[in-house]
Amino acid sequence: MAGRLEGYRILILETREEAQFSRLLQEQGAHVLQCPMFTIHDAPDPAPIEAWIRLFIDKPFDDLVLMTGEGLRRMMKVARRIGVDQDFVAAIAKAKRYARGPKPVRALREIGLEADVQTETPTSEGVATMLAQENLKGHRVGLQLYPDKDHGKLIAAITSLGATVEPVLPYIYDGQAADTNIVAAIDEMAQRRVDAIALTSSGQVRRLVDVARAHNCEDQLRAGLKQTPVASVGPVVSDELKANGLHTDIYPANDSFFMKPLISAMAVALNRTPPRMAS
Repeated sequence: MAGRLEGYRILILETREEAQFSRLLQEQGAHVLQCPMFTIHDAPDPAPIEAWIRLFIDKPFDDLVLMTGEGLRRMMKVARRIGVDQDFVAAIAKAKRYARGPKPVRALREIGLEADVQTETPTSEGVATMLAQENLKGHRVGLQLYPDKDHGKLIAAITSLGATVEPVLPYIYDGQAADTNIVAAIDEMAQRRVDAIALTSSGQVRRLVDVARAHNCEDQLRAGLKQTPVASVGPVVSDELKANGLHTDIYPANDSFFMKPLISAMAVALNRTPPRMAS
């Protein structure tokens, strides 16, 4: 597949782990336009995270649900700062570990542990479905949350199984600094200077639309997306596009919802026409 995207300009919306995606695209010769969506910061008040970690160590939870890899990494950072990282890892090892998709799995491996169960669908609904198959009655469940999401339904679903939920939110998003980059990316698409936009999370779709509305350029965004091939990594992203009146043009083959199959699908689709910026 080497060089099959040579000369094509691919727009990606950077989140937590898009560096790998960018590298894979560049290996195929693509010119990658990286657009930061937001900056991640530690929670402004570390006290609740520290208390949650100490509670976990003193009385280990029966189960731990990790919603993001970033969440575990941020908690490990706090644990190291207060000098309890080894005790924290030992406590996590005692709990049954549930992962919302592959990113928390990778974060667990960084501390020498494996996930016991991974969701088939990396969504809150997928987590709820996964946990509904477990016997959690009387269990204490540690739940790592992530920002800009109402987790009330998930917490209620776990509680309805007879468990006690101990939630923690270890980081926050700062999107204002990235708005200028997103508006510039919208203009690039509107000017037909992008060969494709590749989307790997539903949050990227919502962020695009929210920023466009906030900066009075939603019409420009929709016009740009109408003339720019939209590559979606899987059904969650495509459903979010559809919910916002947008479309999916490129989709991985054989329901392989990962970065490499998405890049393969992009190469097949884009090679039908020359790069837009070709001299």
